[in-house]
Amino acid sequence: MKIGTVPYRSVWVDQDDGWSVHIFDQTRLPWELDILRLTERDQVAHAIRTMQVRGAPLIGAVAAYGLALALRVDAGDAAMERDAALLAATRPTAINLRWAIERMLGRLRPLPAAERVAAAYDEAGRICDEDAAQNEAIGRHGLRLIQDIVARRGEGTTVNILTHCNAGWIATVDWGTALAPIYMAHDSGLSVHVWVDETRPRNQGAALTAWELGSHGVPHTVVADNAGGHLMQHGAVDLVIVGTDRVTRTGDVANKIGTYLKALAAHDNGVPFWVALPSTTIDWHVSDGLTEIPIEERNGAEVTSITGRTEDGRIETVRLTPPDSRAANPAFDVTPARLVTGLITERGCCQATQAGLAGLFPEHA
Repeated sequence: MKIGTVPYRSVWVDQDDGWSVHIFDQTRLPWELDILRLTERDQVAHAIRTMQVRGAPLIGAVAAYGLALALRVDAGDAAMERDAALLAATRPTAINLRWAIERMLGRLRPLPAAERVAAAYDEAGRICDEDAAQNEAIGRHGLRLIQDIVARRGEGTTVNILTHCNAGWIATVDWGTALAPIYMAHDSGLSVHVWVDETRPRNQGAALTAWELGSHGVPHTVVADNAGGHLMQHGAVDLVIVGTDRVTRTGDVANKIGTYLKALAAHDNGVPFWVALPSTTIDWHVSDGLTEIPIEERNGAEVTSITGRTEDGRIETVRLTPPDSRAANPAFDVTPARLVTGLITERGCCQATQAGLAGLFPEHA
């Protein structure tokens, strides 16, 4: 995707700068476009924990490069296992992180230490290329859902889509998951408008999704998280598309906190609720999302405070709540499969059921 006229991926390697890894600091968006240069494992771990880099597919890709950076210091067996475990533990909910680390270890363990650094960079690059290709395919399959609405209602129809959190290109290596169909619809000349949930407490919708869509020229409106149900009741939403951090083999979906409430509202109002994901986000070992998916509990300061830019251009964090009020901050919730219309994957769309997923991915059945 492009920022202005410059094409970017969300993570890249600079071979001329010591094979350093570069990412956007997403905590500075939309106010500043700050590129971080990562040269060691601990910098990568910090970037993931603090959400300088976020989005399930992108976390996995960056962690893969983090292991490559760690191997430059010590490529021995014990160090590699230790560094892999440290990176895998940075965030518990997104399955792509664990998947990427396990894939890296599968490639690296059989190799002698002297060959591991080059192989690690190569494998991390493959993970990135595959993620970009998968998300582009998700965009093509999801585009048909938007085209079907236009076909039913007639040319010139504006399709109103609601999304939650940020599942765009800066949450992946390229294209995005939930936003990929929207970009393709817009680029093909279809009239689309996106309702962007602010996504408290970190405001990934208001800050990141709105920034992405605006940069690409896609019409959008930022709304409070609690406005979604109202919009659906009044026929202002044709389709909900969200991303996800983990999907069980039975179709339960873990995504940013507040997704479950949107699914309930969509179900009550007959609005299709679709979830877009690459197959790397499917946890084939888990069947019950409510009991088996760990839900990350983040610092309560994310709830009690908010960061923004003042009128004179300063970026400031201010307190929202009384100083003695405590805050709970579960970062994700689980939407049961019964509330999900379907899943959009790189192999096509399917029902959010074990049979539906097995039909697209028989090798995991």
